[in-house]
Amino acid sequence: MKIIILGAGQVGSSLANHLANEANDITIVDTDARRLQALQDRLDLRTVAGQASHPDVLLRAGAEDADMIIAVTNSDETNMVACQIAYTLFHTPTKIARVRAQEYLQFPQLFSQDALPIDVMISPEQLVTDYIHRLIEHPGALQVLDFSGGKVQLVAVRAYYGGPLVGHELRTLRDHIPGVQSRVAAIYRRGRAIHPEGHTVIEADDEVFFLAAKKDIRAVMSELRKLEKPVKRVIIAGGGNIGKRLAKALENDYQVKLIDHNQERTRAISEELNRTIVLQGDAADEELLLEENIEDTDVFCALTNDDEANILSSMLAKRLGARKVMTLINRAAYVDLVESGDIDIAISPPQATIGSLLAHVRRGDVVMVHSLRRGAAEAIEAIAHGDQYSSRVVGRAIEDIKLPEGTTIGAIVRGDEVLIAHHNTVIEAEDHVLLFVVNKRRIPDVERLFQVGVTFL
Repeated sequence: MKIIILGAGQVGSSLANHLANEANDITIVDTDARRLQALQDRLDLRTVAGQASHPDVLLRAGAEDADMIIAVTNSDETNMVACQIAYTLFHTPTKIARVRAQEYLQFPQLFSQDALPIDVMISPEQLVTDYIHRLIEHPGALQVLDFSGGKVQLVAVRAYYGGPLVGHELRTLRDHIPGVQSRVAAIYRRGRAIHPEGHTVIEADDEVFFLAAKKDIRAVMSELRKLEKPVKRVIIAGGGNIGKRLAKALENDYQVKLIDHNQERTRAISEELNRTIVLQGDAADEELLLEENIEDTDVFCALTNDDEANILSSMLAKRLGARKVMTLINRAAYVDLVESGDIDIAISPPQATIGSLLAHVRRGDVVMVHSLRRGAAEAIEAIAHGDQYSSRVVGRAIEDIKLPEGTTIGAIVRGDEVLIAHHNTVIEAEDHVLLFVVNKRRIPDVERLFQVGVTFL
């Protein structure tokens, strides 16, 4: 696929990194020549220096025959204009744009083929907000990802000593929680992936990914670790787009305080929010945190635009007694570094955003992609089409499907029914199939499984 990425920032660079290794023809456009050179030295792609919305720059990037343009510059206006030009001059089939300003998003009629012809809009701030919200709903989880509109969730949790399943084989899970359907999709032990089998023994400190219906998540988590108390009190550091959105999403169900250093911003936020207590001050001020009872806080979320400030305020909050700290970190190099210390969960906006973009890049009818473990693995929701003559999966039991190495089918959503996958489960046409792919190099093989041909017999 020929793809032009506009913008070599965190999201554009992360996306290029994902796609360049998958036999795609990638061109990336940015005004910063040094940033482009650094990418070209590292990845197999073309670069074009220039303003992403200028027709001559798009022409040099190969827009005449591009399959897709992904506009993720830091400017909403540049992204929107670039999609308009790609549509008008080059008839680009698929146009994806990052649009962050709520002032645009509240008027969806702007984004149609008759107005601004954007096929897919992504809002990283909203994606990150939803991601944090799910983590707060499931205390103890490292990741919580939705599939099929939330009917099924993929949850990552670290197994602890004392968990009923720890030290036992996976096959005993159904005996521990009869009536609850779940499937362990992957296990990471000391950084290495282990393919889960019935005889696999869960060890303490394993990172376990499991699939289950939303209503069963807590029951499965209780097998791997002691369940944490539900969250009641949340402190948010930073009143930017993500902090404000999160406070708005939480304030009706939790006791929320928001801290921001900017006087004008705190005044505006306090007028916009209804039940959140908005404070002006420095989130790394020990005296302020103690005054606001940080020791009784269930979750402290550091969500400013400054990675270093987020890390410092989170470490301080943890030291002063916050039960859990979540930290927004844009620099990929910092993420693994901080999670090994006092910070419980590092949230990477590029990683949260990548999945929504990959769903439109993947071949076959892929409707959802979540990038996992810094892009090393993926969870994919694909729709099975065709029949037993035109499809490699329809009409076949899972044990008869030649899955690529390191790939697991975890669950199937059939209408409103969630079926946890077993070896004899037969896939039917229009099933939503949830797969976990440990080896990203096998993604093209997974895509081919769900492509319909004239005949595969």
